[in-house]
Amino acid sequence: MTREAVIESSADVVAVRRLVRSAAIEVGLSLIDQTKIITAASELVRNALVYAGRGELRVDVVENGAKRGLRLVVNDEGPGIPDIEQALTDGWTTGTGLGLGLGGSRRLVDEFDLLSKPGQGTTVTVTKWAR
Repeated sequence: MTREAVIESSADVVAVRRLVRSAAIEVGLSLIDQTKIITAASELVRNALVYAGRGELRVDVVENGAKRGLRLVVNDEGPGIPDIEQALTDGWTTGTGLGLGLGGSRRLVDEFDLLSKPGQGTTVTVTKWAR
């Protein structure tokens, strides 16, 4: 089952948290893993909102053999990230935040992929597997 959301305001970030929580419960993620994927989703969609002005989220239930999980794809058409490794470094930011969003999100999930090109936007794909 695929669920989608458009992120255009801080109210949409709250709605994304509810949507991801519902999907995480459906997949059977533990309470701790629910919290991790919800936090990662919140950080990633907030980044899309802050740096691109808007973004889109797709939530998919995924399976790998007997394992079930949740895959989130956050996409924006913002300025892109010129140096991905630097952007993943804790404490580095081009904005006013703490610089923990991308690196923190990467640590909260089982799989993390970031694609970005300056002037072409950013796509972050994360997956959390039920244990």
